[in-house]
Amino acid sequence: MPVPAPSPRGLDHLVIGVRDLHSAGLFYEKLGFRVGARNRHPWGTENRIVQFPGSFLELIAVTEEAAIPPHAERSFSFGAFVRDALAGQGEGLSMVVLESTDAKADAAAFKAAGIGDYNPFFFERRASRPDGSEVRVAFELAFAADSRAPECGFFVCQQLEPQNFWNPEFQRHANGATALSSVVMLAEDPAAHRAFLTAFSGGAEVLEGNEDYVLALPRGRIDVLDPEAAQGAYHVEPDTTPARFLGFCVSVPDLDAVAERLTEAEIPFQTGEARLFVPAEAAFGCMIAFEQV
Repeated sequence: MPVPAPSPRGLDHLVIGVRDLHSAGLFYEKLGFRVGARNRHPWGTENRIVQFPGSFLELIAVTEEAAIPPHAERSFSFGAFVRDALAGQGEGLSMVVLESTDAKADAAAFKAAGIGDYNPFFFERRASRPDGSEVRVAFELAFAADSRAPECGFFVCQQLEPQNFWNPEFQRHANGATALSSVVMLAEDPAAHRAFLTAFSGGAEVLEGNEDYVLALPRGRIDVLDPEAAQGAYHVEPDTTPARFLGFCVSVPDLDAVAERLTEAEIPFQTGEARLFVPAEAAFGCMIAFEQV
């Protein structure tokens, strides 16, 4: 039976590996984000979440390495990828996650496209509401892989209890951030990743640049920059990594107010065209950009 063509998938969340979850949470609070409580996973990691309408940031740390399962032939180990990313490239954004309405169908689509042959992965945990009460949240994941970008992780996430996860109270941020607007990927040869990213995104529209390009998603976008574009936009020095994630952009209504907050908090930042950004070396390895709405 043929696999139906998927629809384009929006940004769901970003996985940002850190060594000290408490310190990272405090830093994001200084940036003006509302950071959720600590959550524990049974595979040796813990996280804290920064939520926006329909998407979120996942700050994650390895807290029990002995509990991390190994990768298997058709089983992708989320905990092992986070651990290995921290040990290899260090702290920072290591995985991009798009939304899914049917993770099993997406896993089949990834297999048909030749970008992944992993079993879907289900898990659940308890979550706390603003009033302190607990609810169940549950997810099913489908993984993909770009062989030309081994340091970059990709999967989709189906929310099975969305009414218990999304909460407008958690989406109000002191810095005014209203959305996760993009993830920024640096690639030595952006064209080498275009076929994979098009398949992974479900056929998202590609907006052409020079060597770089943008995948316009139903929610947010993926900015794929060559070294020259990355240096111009984010002052990033070239390196020998074929591809990696630089960081992300959020939308805010007032850049001047963000600049004032960062200055008062003594957080270094730089300015660019219609945005300002905190460089990765000052932000747990993950560049954080604020864009004017």
